[in-house]
Amino acid sequence: MSTPQTTDQNKDNWSSEAYKTSASFVPHLTSKLLGYIDPQPSDKILDIGCGDGKFTDLFLSHVEKVLGLDASPAMIQAAERDYAAKYDGKVDFRVTDCCYLENDKETVSGKWDKVVSNAALHWILRREDTRHSTLRNLYSSLKPNGKFIFEMGGHGNVSEVNTALQFALLKQGIPLPKIQEVYPWFFPSDTWMRNTLESIGFRVDVMELEYRPTKLTGEKGGGLEGWVRLMGANFLDVFGDDEEGREGAVRDVCAVLENVVTREEDGSRWLGYVRLRGVAVKV
Repeated sequence: MSTPQTTDQNKDNWSSEAYKTSASFVPHLTSKLLGYIDPQPSDKILDIGCGDGKFTDLFLSHVEKVLGLDASPAMIQAAERDYAAKYDGKVDFRVTDCCYLENDKETVSGKWDKVVSNAALHWILRREDTRHSTLRNLYSSLKPNGKFIFEMGGHGNVSEVNTALQFALLKQGIPLPKIQEVYPWFFPSDTWMRNTLESIGFRVDVMELEYRPTKLTGEKGGGLEGWVRLMGANFLDVFGDDEEGREGAVRDVCAVLENVVTREEDGSRWLGYVRLRGVAVKV
């Protein structure tokens, strides 16, 4: 049985290569979101939680300027490596904790035509004490009539692996309060998000919740185990240097989920993704 360790809240668990191996589907399942963004040649866009820039690349050539922000130095380094020279002068990538945009006056100066975010807000909005201020900062960053366009995990997202991760930590002796402390996500309902955005001053034009089962990668180092190691890193970090506890938790998660996520016809593994998409206008 393992005992809980203190986690490093500033640890960068992200890697462009690990993301490509275990979650390469994320930037590719974005046709609806891109349709809502409707990039225009004069658009100046703020990309919140841009990661390694692969989603940003899908609209960069169609707009005037993009600033991509992400808290992961590794992911920003990958974005700069792959896209800064390709779009010379058109895009900047910056390491920024998007929970505290009020510290970056340039970002919240009200100059952006659109604020966009894909598959990042459920991480960024995790903390209750900064959740509303983050959304207010996004409002402040927009021009009048500017649009906030996003997709994130919605209520019920990956509930099977979410539950299995918490079970595995409990089995390894991690107390429930510690598990709740390191819980890395916030998956709101469409009602919560609509009400919150309207209370800030947005007019909500689109708010939709979609159940979208998603096939995991089949690459070596990816699949279910790779997903658990990457997306569940905050949970696993409670083990600190206890490699036996960490590996035991990963094995337990995969064993519990084997019959839940595997399709009999071909052995492929699928997670129950729930996506929350919205378009809100600053009025």
